[in-house]
Amino acid sequence: MNDDLPLARRDEIVSRLAQGQPVVAAALAAEFNISEDAIRRDLRALAAAGRCRRVYGGALPITPASAPMTSRIDSALEQKTALAHAALPLIQPGELLFLDSGSTNLALVDLLPEEADLTVATNSVDIAAAVLRRSDLHLIVIGGSVDPAVGGCVDASAMQSVMRMNIDRCFIGSCAISPKHGISAFNLADATFKRAALAASEHSVVLALTDKFGARASHKVATLGEIGCVVVEHDLPRAERVALSKAGPSVVVARETISP
Repeated sequence: MNDDLPLARRDEIVSRLAQGQPVVAAALAAEFNISEDAIRRDLRALAAAGRCRRVYGGALPITPASAPMTSRIDSALEQKTALAHAALPLIQPGELLFLDSGSTNLALVDLLPEEADLTVATNSVDIAAAVLRRSDLHLIVIGGSVDPAVGGCVDASAMQSVMRMNIDRCFIGSCAISPKHGISAFNLADATFKRAALAASEHSVVLALTDKFGARASHKVATLGEIGCVVVEHDLPRAERVALSKAGPSVVVARETISP
């Protein structure tokens, strides 16, 4: 196939991505007998259309865990609310909380107890907007250049700001989690920022949807021994829970349903 058929070529690439296959630019260029620049143009176009996630040397399929923040906000709301409810007993009055950018942490905002004199710091645009709507919460926004995929600020300015804070309890986002590899992120800047937030925090919590245990992410954030508590869904297999606990953190299991 030559470069006269870019749409057919892109359809073939999309088909492979839809089957969960990563693609490598050099291999595609050799297969289709075209330049790597042409393949990179294909991958840029597909990424712009939300059909893949660009990585160095190629592209990866879009998974629920790697989708942009804006597309994840309204998904799995019941499960995210269950995780947030399970985490509430961990929070103490008067704490400075850091809510890392992520749709699961966003579910926590509406449930934070009133009259607890809580301060919420966040690098997330959506979380900041939700906190601002609550007059009983104090808000600190970690600013900088907003990464649309992350849904918040993870640049050098944001990292310097969070490093200067004394955070009581950090709710760190996870793109992928496993007993072996710990907490990982898809975005290098995001992973670097998360490490800085953890270093500035006395306690750390991860709210982990079950699908995060099947995800793969390239950039390590922390080992599980560096995480204080992981809150998991009720359907996470017992073997996974035991492995998590052995790796270091305490494990809290959310209830199956949450009463209105």
